[in-house]
Amino acid sequence: MMRRFRFLAILAVGLITLGSWGFLVHKTVHQLAVYELPAQMTPFFYQNMENLVTNAPRPDVRRNTDSTEATKHFIDLEMYGKNAVTAMPEDWASAVKKYSKDSLLKYGYVPYHIVYMKAKLTEAFKSGNKDSILFYAADIGHYIGDANVPLHTTVNYDGQLTNQKGLHSLWESTIPEIEIANYTLYSSHKATYLKNPQAAIWAAIRRSASLVPIMLEQEKEVSKNFTDAQKFRVQIRRGRESKSYTSEFAKAYAAALKTSINDQLLNAANLIADFWYTSWVDAGKPSLMGLVSNWTNNDQLHLNNELDAFKENKLIVGKLLLSRKDLAKEE
Repeated sequence: MMRRFRFLAILAVGLITLGSWGFLVHKTVHQLAVYELPAQMTPFFYQNMENLVTNAPRPDVRRNTDSTEATKHFIDLEMYGKNAVTAMPEDWASAVKKYSKDSLLKYGYVPYHIVYMKAKLTEAFKSGNKDSILFYAADIGHYIGDANVPLHTTVNYDGQLTNQKGLHSLWESTIPEIEIANYTLYSSHKATYLKNPQAAIWAAIRRSASLVPIMLEQEKEVSKNFTDAQKFRVQIRRGRESKSYTSEFAKAYAAALKTSINDQLLNAANLIADFWYTSWVDAGKPSLMGLVSNWTNNDQLHLNNELDAFKENKLIVGKLLLSRKDLAKEE
């Protein structure tokens, strides 16, 4: 979920070899969100879970062909003035009136785009079109995941303004790749109806933004215990020098951050479930069973077993986490 085209060029190789939140955590949070849905929705979403997980990174891929895509993934709060995190209007119309549409399209507008996508998903549920439901469910989940990444809320999106370049991929890519087996991939949260979806996504943006100073400070503190040779590894890729953080530094930084990345992962999954559920409720709670192919007692048994593994935080141990299976195939 790298945020800008200029950043894409820097990390293109890293995305292929390491994966990113887009290739690991985006997929993971989509799967976890399915387990948080009510019984009326679960068979449809469970039967199509692989579709949702596979397409979770799709908005990132779309940036390669759609010049309007990039700024849907972030919001550079500093560019909207002092105290923008609390002063910005929560609705699109008021934001356009205050800042202009051009400014929003330039400096990022992920919380507004999520609300727009929520309306699209609601309409898809009303239409009963299976492909549309899955398309918008996967896409809105991606943008919600992005909103829960702290560096998607700041113009210092890669630590480049504080001499910490590379922090973006370290936080959202390298560390989860290393640490996910130690994460808690269970939440007791159940999909909840959002009376005010705008307020809900803005609460997530504010929480993400509040983590930025901590991320920057902890990277500096951990760096004091590493020489440059210990902190970075230099590789030649396609004839060009590439510098990235070492696994040893990533592990030390992860320890300093404690559970914050894991917490944001779960926050993303919870909010995805809430937006899916709210869209369905706002569509009039249409029955989804007509879109389910031959749901059997055996299907229900498999679902129940996975729900048990989810509740016991054993998805990885049970080899049930689809993002890990995909990663193994890539490797």
